[in-house]
Amino acid sequence: MGQGHDHGAEDMPDGRLVAAVAVNVLLTVAQIIGGVVSGSLSLIADALHNLNDAASLALALFARKIGRRPADKLMTFGYGRAEVVAALINLTTLIIVGLYLIYEAVSRFINPQPIDGWIVIGVAGIALVIDVATAVMVHAGSKNSLNIRAAFLHNVSDALASVGVIIAGVLILLYDLYVADLIITLVISAYVLWQGFSLLPKTIRILMGATPDDLEFDRIVAAIATVPGVSGLHHVHVWSVDEHTRSLEAHIVLATGSMKAFELTKNRIRAVLKSDFSIAHATLEPCTADLSSDPASVKAHSKQDRHHGHTHGDHG
Repeated sequence: MGQGHDHGAEDMPDGRLVAAVAVNVLLTVAQIIGGVVSGSLSLIADALHNLNDAASLALALFARKIGRRPADKLMTFGYGRAEVVAALINLTTLIIVGLYLIYEAVSRFINPQPIDGWIVIGVAGIALVIDVATAVMVHAGSKNSLNIRAAFLHNVSDALASVGVIIAGVLILLYDLYVADLIITLVISAYVLWQGFSLLPKTIRILMGATPDDLEFDRIVAAIATVPGVSGLHHVHVWSVDEHTRSLEAHIVLATGSMKAFELTKNRIRAVLKSDFSIAHATLEPCTADLSSDPASVKAHSKQDRHHGHTHGDHG
C-alpha cells in the first residue's frame, strides 16, 4: 500500500462515474414515482438507497478531482483526504436513510396501505438491470478507493434489494401478503445500516490521524530500534495522510553523534519502514539525549507535548 496511489480508481475514466450518476438519478425518479403510484414502501426504500448511491458516486467524482490537486501553501499535505471527507458524508447520509426507512416501515405496519404488485415488480425489474450495470461500470475503481468501493457495494446491495422487492411484489400478487413489503423494507434498512456502520470506523480513523488499521505501533518501534546506529527513539507518530499514503515522524537517538552516520542510519530506517510497513514518507530527527529508558517515551503523546521543548534536526 505504501505511497499507494489509487491506481484502480485512476484507471477508471471519470466519464464512467458521470454515466453511473446519471443512470442512478433517473432510476431513483422512476422508483419514487412507481412507489407512490403503487403504494409500495419497499420500492421507495430502494429508491432512497439508489439516490444515496448516486450522491455517493457524485461526491466520489468531485473528491477525485479535488484530490488530484497538488499540495500548496493552504494544504501542505495535499488534497488527498477529500475522498475520505466525501466518504464520511456518504456514510452519514446512508445511516440517516436507513433509520428513516425503519421509521417509515413501522408507521406503515401500524397504518397499512394497499399496494399494486405489478407496478412494484415492473419498476424493481428495471432497477435490478440498472443496478447490475452500474456495479459493473464502477467495479474497476472499487479495488483501491474507499469511496468508490462503498458506492460499488451500495449498487450490489441495491441489486439484492431489487430482487427482494420483486419477491415482495410476487407475494402480494399471489397471496395478498402485504406484510412482505414491510419485511423487505426492514431487511433493506438493516443492510444499509450495516454497510454504513462497517465502513464508518475506518473513515473516522483516517480523519483522526490514527495509526493505520493493519499496522502495529509496537512492531514499528521495535523494527526501528534494531536498525544499526539507533540507540533509542521517542516521540513516534504514525498516521494516514489519505487512504493510501502513510507517514511517520520520530526522534532518533544516535549511537554516535556524527551527522554522516545519521544519514546512513536514516536511510536504513526508511528502507525498513518502506519494505516492512509500506511507509514511504518518514521525517526523522536526530537526538543526542537518550530518552528510550523511559517506557512512555515512544508512546503517542499529546499535541502539547509535541510542540514544547524539542530540538529539531533533519527533516529530510
